[in-house]
Amino acid sequence: MFDSFGLICMIWWCVMLFHPLHADIQCIESEAQKSPITNVNVDWRKMELSWESSKNFSMYKCTIMSWDMESIEKEVNSPLCRFPKELYMPLHKGVFFIIEVPNTNISKKCTFLPGGTNESAIENFSCVIYNIHLMNCTWQAGRGAPADTQYFLYWQNSRDDGQMECELYIKDENGRNMGCRFQNVRIEIEKAYFLVNGSSKDSLIQFYDEYIELYKIEILTAPLNVTAHCTGDPAGCIITWHPPLTSHVEKVKCFQYEINIQNKDDPKEEKKLVRNDRYEFQNYNEKKRYILKIRARGTKCLVSSKWGEWSEPIEFGQGKDYFTFVILFLIALGTISVTVLLYCLFKRCSFKNILPPIPQPRDKFNALTNEDIQTEYVNLPSKSDTEEVTTVEEMIQLSKKKIH
Repeated sequence: MFDSFGLICMIWWCVMLFHPLHADIQCIESEAQKSPITNVNVDWRKMELSWESSKNFSMYKCTIMSWDMESIEKEVNSPLCRFPKELYMPLHKGVFFIIEVPNTNISKKCTFLPGGTNESAIENFSCVIYNIHLMNCTWQAGRGAPADTQYFLYWQNSRDDGQMECELYIKDENGRNMGCRFQNVRIEIEKAYFLVNGSSKDSLIQFYDEYIELYKIEILTAPLNVTAHCTGDPAGCIITWHPPLTSHVEKVKCFQYEINIQNKDDPKEEKKLVRNDRYEFQNYNEKKRYILKIRARGTKCLVSSKWGEWSEPIEFGQGKDYFTFVILFLIALGTISVTVLLYCLFKRCSFKNILPPIPQPRDKFNALTNEDIQTEYVNLPSKSDTEEVTTVEEMIQLSKKKIH
């Protein structure tokens, strides 16, 4: 027999705060007799299970159980059962509540089962935090989801925060939401709650929800200010750095570091794990050149236990000064080249200015030059001049004859 009132507030935190969910809520009682337990209510935000009873019982036992058979039992002396607020159970697989009266056969079982088309909920949901305050969440469409299905993501950072819908969706080639980008994310002690539901013109779409401890999905940034101070002392090199930046932890003791030192002339790497921000590299050889990089992960504190990003490689040690050799070689080569060039230019200009070219004797047997042609042309007597001279001579002779 089903309780008509059902489970009014089975998922208060989700149903009241987020987009309405499609779910079937059923309460079943024993067939032997009608149960005096009625009006079962759940305040998911306060993690309280309450009910009414037509009879007074001195003791009740209440149980909450997830689909994965994770359960918590409590005994109370009133029709109110408070579960730990740290209890985080996703609802998309279903949740069960059982209210029993010890030493009797009186019980009430309530079940929350998501509704909608089978395999229409999203799959492979995952999130990652990077660069301290940025977060990306991605998923894949359900195998049974219609082609026009559109998904929407809602999340709540803690129970005291309001719900937020994704502001920047990541879309596929068909315009379907397949992920979300978040900014200004802060990591809290409590688990964050994520819910992705969907809509379609053809059918109801199942929802997906999950609780995530945000610090576990953070990719730590690289350690800061990595330096290596090397001397000729037996201590070798003193390597120091600062912890990676996070939004919620600043203690140095919360981190473990991996130090990677590689000799440039030898591919073999030296790796060391340390828990402080200082390391003495005692195998230092000042005649060699080394490459250093460091990364971090969390220990003890609420910091991700996965290795973070490597720091930018830095070099230390003198080693073979190939750079100086190359510079000196290029300087010498340039000097020689410039000297040879200047010598050639100087030689060419000097011979032109100091020793002018010697004139060659004229070949009289060859064709006349322009100058010769012009000269002979000038010296050629014209016919008119000859005639004029002849006339004058004749006049002189005639004059002599007249005198005589």
